[in-house]
Amino acid sequence: MTKRLWTVLLVGAMALASVGCGGDEEGSASTGTTAQAADDTVDGPVLVFAAASLTDAFGEMKTSFEADNPGAEVQLNFAGSSALREQILEGAPADVFASANGSNMDAVVEADQVSGKPDAFVTNSLQIAVPPKNPGKVKGLADFANEELLIGLCAEAVPCGDFGREALANADVKASVDTNEPDVRALLTKVGADELDAGIVYVTDVKAAGDDVLGIDIPKADNVVATYPIAALAEAPNPDGAAAFTKFVLSEQGQAILADFGFGAP
Repeated sequence: MTKRLWTVLLVGAMALASVGCGGDEEGSASTGTTAQAADDTVDGPVLVFAAASLTDAFGEMKTSFEADNPGAEVQLNFAGSSALREQILEGAPADVFASANGSNMDAVVEADQVSGKPDAFVTNSLQIAVPPKNPGKVKGLADFANEELLIGLCAEAVPCGDFGREALANADVKASVDTNEPDVRALLTKVGADELDAGIVYVTDVKAAGDDVLGIDIPKADNVVATYPIAALAEAPNPDGAAAFTKFVLSEQGQAILADFGFGAP
């Protein structure tokens, strides 16, 4: 697929996503801070490719960044990190890549698509998600071997899928998996809709879902801690915007936003 066609498809898709994440002007102005000096502000679109688990946190990040940079427009493209990696390697225009694991970022680095070095910016851990009334009476990872239950995981190669399978292996559980979802939010949606009895997602996703799902803790000995890297991209259409957004995520204000959504420090 040509870069020009990627540009047409992705900018259109991200424009729609931006509408959902942007909030109104009054709300944006109220969250503005002095994280960046006025003479350091950037303009134009900033194309951010981010792991699906960052949906809510980066929506808030967009609002705050745009308040500090009135001429900038953050366009968010959320998907599984492996899908985002492939889009970047195929020539999709992007300024920033925020992955939910190191291996997908490593592939982008090895292809000389990263400007400088990636920075670890946040951590996350796993939790079992079940419908609010827990109809399958799921108590822990051992129940994922129950063939009578409808069990979902993220697909292999997607970070939440790899981490979920690692947690199951740590618990010596051979799961009876009924569906492999393309990203963590797709899996969370099916659990919340009562289409599945249980799935393994991130702690932050359970928190974001509110009353739509119930979270069941995974013992520390079996759990997996995910470290998320972020980087400005070598062929960023807006290199100044890429550097500024990455710096904002790593700033004290950006880290506070991430903490509010349940993420841990790197």
